[in-house]
Amino acid sequence: MSTSTLWLAAVLPGAPLVAGLLGLLLPPASHGDRAPARKLAVALGVAGAAVALLATLALLLRVDGPVEAATTWVELGGLRVTLGLRLDGVAVLVATAVTVVALAVQVYSTGYLRRGVHDDVDVDHRYPPYAAQLSLFTAAMLTVVVSGDLIMLLVGWEVMGICSYLLIAHDRRLPEAPGAAVKAFLVTRVGDVGFLLGIALLGVGAGSFRIADVLAHDWSTGTLTAACLLLLAGVAGKSAQFPLHTWLPDAMAGPTPVSALIHAATMVAAGVYAVARLFPLFAQAPAALAVLGVLAAITILLGAFAATAQDDIKRVLAWSTVSQIGYMTGALAVGAPAAALFHLLTHAAFKALLFLAAGAVIHAVGTTLMSRMGGLRAGMPVTFWCMLVGLGALGGVPPLSGFWSKDGVLAAAEAAALDDAGPTANWVGWLVWLAGLLGVAVTAWYATRLLLRTFFGVARTPLVRPHDPPASLRLPVLLLAIPAALLGLAAFAPWFADRLRVPADATGEAVELVHLAPNLILPLVLLLAGAGVAWAGWRRDPAADPARFLGPLRQVFARAFRLDDVQHALVVRPTGALARAVRAGDELGVDGLVEGTGRAAVEAGGGLAAAHRAALPRAAAGVLAGALLIGLAVALIGVTS
Repeated sequence: MSTSTLWLAAVLPGAPLVAGLLGLLLPPASHGDRAPARKLAVALGVAGAAVALLATLALLLRVDGPVEAATTWVELGGLRVTLGLRLDGVAVLVATAVTVVALAVQVYSTGYLRRGVHDDVDVDHRYPPYAAQLSLFTAAMLTVVVSGDLIMLLVGWEVMGICSYLLIAHDRRLPEAPGAAVKAFLVTRVGDVGFLLGIALLGVGAGSFRIADVLAHDWSTGTLTAACLLLLAGVAGKSAQFPLHTWLPDAMAGPTPVSALIHAATMVAAGVYAVARLFPLFAQAPAALAVLGVLAAITILLGAFAATAQDDIKRVLAWSTVSQIGYMTGALAVGAPAAALFHLLTHAAFKALLFLAAGAVIHAVGTTLMSRMGGLRAGMPVTFWCMLVGLGALGGVPPLSGFWSKDGVLAAAEAAALDDAGPTANWVGWLVWLAGLLGVAVTAWYATRLLLRTFFGVARTPLVRPHDPPASLRLPVLLLAIPAALLGLAAFAPWFADRLRVPADATGEAVELVHLAPNLILPLVLLLAGAGVAWAGWRRDPAADPARFLGPLRQVFARAFRLDDVQHALVVRPTGALARAVRAGDELGVDGLVEGTGRAAVEAGGGLAAAHRAALPRAAAGVLAGALLIGLAVALIGVTS
């Protein structure tokens, strides 16, 4: 790696890291002088993301094949940990998506988190740590992207968890925010235990945590399968996949720009990227890929059906993220990491667009509930068209970006189902393909419902005068609409496809980016069917919710099949009961023994003291009587003598 390339690679996480650290060091603003601290925080946050984006664009012109620079940090007992960077076309493209979304979120936040919005009069005081935490969040994800060592990757992975906790709990006025932050932190920590053990197993087995050394090591099937399954636990947590998906919808308690960053470019993307980064290992562990395929199929349908019955616009988008990440992990499971990464990139564009457009709606209406929206199209034309582009890309409407990337996933699954020589069994391909096709219809249904409930029909809050947001909110949304609409066409550019060629095995063989399905009619028919059913239900009664036709399933879907309740019953309640039992045992046992011993000693001492006090007069009288007797005896002896 040349010196200039090395410096550019270091700037990627370095610029937002410096911005974040400086932002945390800003002195707290007094109640009468908040503007200077806010302005400096804005400048640091935007500058950190902008510098990282410029470095990424420069690397796009320099890096196509793998380049690496590493130096040994610790070497103990034959086990080596390095400090280093590893770049290739995939890393640079993912870094581009991260920095574009991060910059859009930083700019958007300057208008969204402003004094007076949502009656938040203290936002200026809280903005500097908020902007700093956004920068650290970005730096952590970029560390994962460019790391050449698994320990460095783990550091970025864990810092993201801390930043997500802080940002989800940002608005302490919301009673649900602290609980949602704790839930996100704890649920992802469950998976991270497995991720840590998987990294330890790989590092000890290879004698080095350097990714190149781990990939080049000659692994036994059992060890590699165990390590990959452990890594998948962390992926399920970070990327909100079944069964560790329950934290993501609750994380909507955080500010909307934070939701955009989590869903589009950081937390949920990290798990997919980690598997793609280590895909040559997973390709040698078909059992792990089979498990990933089963979880992906469940997650695709779970997230899609749960999105159909939500009233909160942000929770609809959150459940759609759960489902769309399932498409990515499904592509990985059938041996198509390039298709997974392509969908990751298009999803980053249209999901960031959707969340920021939803934020503009919330900014105008003052609520996240679609039951209180409606009729916003005339007053918010810019937001409407941008939301239409985002929902079209989400549903897979041609020629928008999501159509090409989702088709790539479905085509790869179909190819795996028909290919006996693939890295996984045929049934995995069939499972992912069928779940993906059904997911297309359901996605089209809930995307159409969201559009109709929000922008069409009668206004359900007549006192609200809808309006497009100010420039600081409008410009990021407009700019994100461009890649959401056009990024899919990049699949036909040779330089783009070459950069997304991921080694599929230890020999360096790579899979193609897009396999156009032999028959595109079926996905398009399902798309039209899902959208048509939602539209027909809405046309029957524009004032009613199309979800009413779900009947008794509506509550089942709204509660996401009650899996959160199951998790609460199987994990939270027993853990709480155990904690209470331990506390009672501690109070009655350990504390009781210690405190009882002290009380017994005090009582024994008191008894001795009481006895001593009672015996003292008798002893004194005895001494005096004895002395008197001795004196009398001596006197008698003297007289008689």
